[in-house]
Amino acid sequence: LLPALFPLPLFPSPLFHSSFDVAVVGAGIVGLAAARELIQRHPSLALAVLEKEQEPAHHQSGHNSGVIHSGIYYTPGSLKAKLCVQGAALCYKYCDQKGIPYKQCGKLIVAVEQDEIPRLKALYERGLQNNVPGLKLIGAKEIQEKEPFCRGLMALDSPYTGIVDYKQVAQSYARDFQEAGGTILTDFEVTNMEMAKESSPESEDGLKYPVIVRNKKGEEISCGHIVTCAGLHSDRLAQISGCSPEPRIVPFRGDYLLLKPEKSYLVKGNIYPVPNPRFPFLGFHFTPRMDGSVWLGPNAVLAFKREGYKLLDFSPGDFLDAITYSGLWKLVLRNVSYGLGELYRAFSLSAQVRQLQKFIPEVTTNDVLRGPSGVRAQALDSEGNLVDDFVFDGGPGEVGSRILHVRNAPSPAATSSLAIARAIADEAERRFQL
Repeated sequence: LLPALFPLPLFPSPLFHSSFDVAVVGAGIVGLAAARELIQRHPSLALAVLEKEQEPAHHQSGHNSGVIHSGIYYTPGSLKAKLCVQGAALCYKYCDQKGIPYKQCGKLIVAVEQDEIPRLKALYERGLQNNVPGLKLIGAKEIQEKEPFCRGLMALDSPYTGIVDYKQVAQSYARDFQEAGGTILTDFEVTNMEMAKESSPESEDGLKYPVIVRNKKGEEISCGHIVTCAGLHSDRLAQISGCSPEPRIVPFRGDYLLLKPEKSYLVKGNIYPVPNPRFPFLGFHFTPRMDGSVWLGPNAVLAFKREGYKLLDFSPGDFLDAITYSGLWKLVLRNVSYGLGELYRAFSLSAQVRQLQKFIPEVTTNDVLRGPSGVRAQALDSEGNLVDDFVFDGGPGEVGSRILHVRNAPSPAATSSLAIARAIADEAERRFQL
């Protein structure tokens, strides 16, 4: 446990009609890290974080695997690769400083078929290009030394991979931000952003804080600039602000299984498959958790609700948004067999277990339970391509020129959060001349 869970009243009552130099929309791990970085660089500025839920890290940041990624998979030279490697180092250092527990339990990416070995070796070379520490290729004997119940022909050993509870990390960012003088307003769902009416700029505050941000209850704040880190709703906030809705967010739900506690001895560290470049997602893997449990999965199926964590959760608006987007259909048509397989596995426990048995044959359907789910805010362009890197942009018009949208911060965003925060703060300083 953290030494003092909430040394400050974590989320004070909103002070409506307050004015702020910068408002960050979204109290997920990226929004909180960015707000923390901005207030540490600019302690004299008035900063606020606006969150629609009652607590931080309520969605993607609190519904993820908890893995501290090392940076193997990402295209060398990409922002994703650079920020992941930097972010992992910063994450470990931050957890040490704050006394947040983590385990550097490592990861094996395991080839179980001969045709996966060339792809595994290519991943190794990519990891070396990305400056991932400690990588090595190991054979079947060494696999069993590290993971006695895992079978495989060859594996990429990543000892730098770890696990942590990202909700604890996000809450710690929130405390840092508040202790530095920042304000967090919860239950503040942003529905409108506009320039103040012509009469108000005559006042000094009107000139300094010309953007009015309103929530669904009609309450408002004024601010000079806005940074949005809205995850599952990033495209909608962009549209509200008069900026382009592209790339669009299409939600994909990932359902996990849980290994029964008496079988947790089967898994020591993270065990991942070799990714198939023909398919858009990583595939089933074994993930130990900080509480001692082991998550298995996830699959990847279209979610019929952006914040729908249950199999049958449904939102008519979210569903229509997804199925009327041409980019989704182009993605689906390119991956019909994969998509049907994922849909089948979503309902079939035995089909999911067969995927897991490729790596640990001892796992049976009697050893697993249905577990939690997460929803990934997958950014798609109009051609049906997954937007694979971080996207920072603004837009035209008076509001658009005063806003920075963090449009796409996919996995490994939690790992990379402190490094992403530096990139966001750099960009905000450049755009807003802070």
